[in-house]
Amino acid sequence: MTTAKPAPRGDLFDPRCPTRQLLDRIGTKWTSMTVKVLAEAAPGEVRFAELRRRMPGISQKMLSVTLRGLVRDGLVSRRVEPTVPPGVHYRLTGLGLSLEGPLSALRTWAEAHVADIERNNRLADGLDQPADDA
Repeated sequence: MTTAKPAPRGDLFDPRCPTRQLLDRIGTKWTSMTVKVLAEAAPGEVRFAELRRRMPGISQKMLSVTLRGLVRDGLVSRRVEPTVPPGVHYRLTGLGLSLEGPLSALRTWAEAHVADIERNNRLADGLDQPADDA
C-alpha cells in the first residue's frame, strides 16, 4: 500500500501545500476584518454581538465560521460566560496579534492603490479613456 507523499512546503501551486492552505484561511475579507476589530480591542475581549455590529455585511453564520477557524488555528481565544444566554467573548492570542501587522500592511497598500486599481478596472471595462502620456 502506498501513501500519498505530502506536498513540499512552500509550493503554493500545490493545493496540499500547508502554506497555501493557511493563506487560503487567513486571506479572506472576514478574517482580515475580524483580526482588525480584535486587534483594536487588544488586550481586551470583544463579544460576538459587538463583533457582528462592527463588521457590516457579515452574517451570523459567516462570523461563527470565521471565528471557529481562527480559534482552531490558535489565532483567537474564546471564553464563554456561564450566563443565560451565555456571553461569548473573543480576543487575539499572541499568534493572532502577530498577524495584525502583515494584514495592516496589506490594508495600507490597498488604500494607497485603490484609485489606480479602480481606474484600471474602468479602462478594462471600456468606461474610461487612457491618459495621454505625451
